Amino acid sequence: MAMRQTPLTCSGHTRPVVDLAFSGITPYGYFLISACKDGKPMLRQGDTGDWIGTFLGHKGAVWGATLNTDATKAATAAADFTAKVWDAVSGDEVLSLAHKHIVKTVSFTQDNNCLLTGGNDKLLRIYDLSNPEAAPQEIAGHTSAIKKALWCNNDKQILSAAEDKTIRLWNRSSMEEVKTLTFDTSVSSMEYVADGEILVITYGKTIAFYNALSLELIKTVEAPAPINSASLHPEKDFFVAGGDDFKLYKFDYSTKEELEKQKKSYKGHFGPVHCVRFSPDGELYASGSEDGTLRLWQTAVGKTYGLWKCVLPGNCPFSAAI
Repeated sequence: MAMRQTPLTCSGHTRPVVDLAFSGITPYGYFLISACKDGKPMLRQGDTGDWIGTFLGHKGAVWGATLNTDATKAATAAADFTAKVWDAVSGDEVLSLAHKHIVKTVSFTQDNNCLLTGGNDKLLRIYDLSNPEAAPQEIAGHTSAIKKALWCNNDKQILSAAEDKTIRLWNRSSMEEVKTLTFDTSVSSMEYVADGEILVITYGKTIAFYNALSLELIKTVEAPAPINSASLHPEKDFFVAGGDDFKLYKFDYSTKEELEKQKKSYKGHFGPVHCVRFSPDGELYASGSEDGTLRLWQTAVGKTYGLWKCVLPGNCPFSAAI
């Protein structure tokens, strides 16, 4: 008999969780940061969900959050018209970068020297973190609020998604637009997978996969409900998605077949799922919801990992909520 998926519930936030991101694998494990409308982004141990600390300083909803690869720095984007950079070890605020409108997205370069931001003023900004007093480079072109912006192609290019129903690829050195994808509806999420240069996007009920360098379509998959976020497993054998019907869906990447359809326990949230991401080792995926919680789900149900313990073959006891 198939084992039941038992997600770990990470509480602590008081408003909807709208973004989350994992660090890379460090000597101390890997870490998870969450952005929430309560204005208090939180850092957790990635494999257990254990709370490490809360970054205090924003005066409005936090819409975006990210960690650098080694989890020494964090960055957040907020409704108080600032992006902030934090020391992720001490929790101290390192920089507050003033914007002219709500900031929605932040992304570090691989060398941690630059921070990319985007938001409601329709501009992409690149800050030199070694010289934060200097005016940022600005890239204009979107005609509506920017929802997500990411570095790609070894930080030589930038991908951005906006309310203008486009995704645009930009050349970092020339600051010029390379290509644009246009959709019938606004893109709800965007994930960049560096290994294989794959771009995962969601819009409406569609999950689409593109080559991140050429923006050529690889494949699309239709889900049963409107999808807000999707994430591809590091080994690219399957992907997960979550959306308006509170559920988490799992699909085979090759065949596009929905997996484990009979497992009703994948409906663990009590509100729409806003964000979902795989951990860097692929052993779990995290989801954030309108219900104010994060949940951690096992990739291989029944395996001993993190707080999940299997005492007997075929018998995995429920783990306590965090």
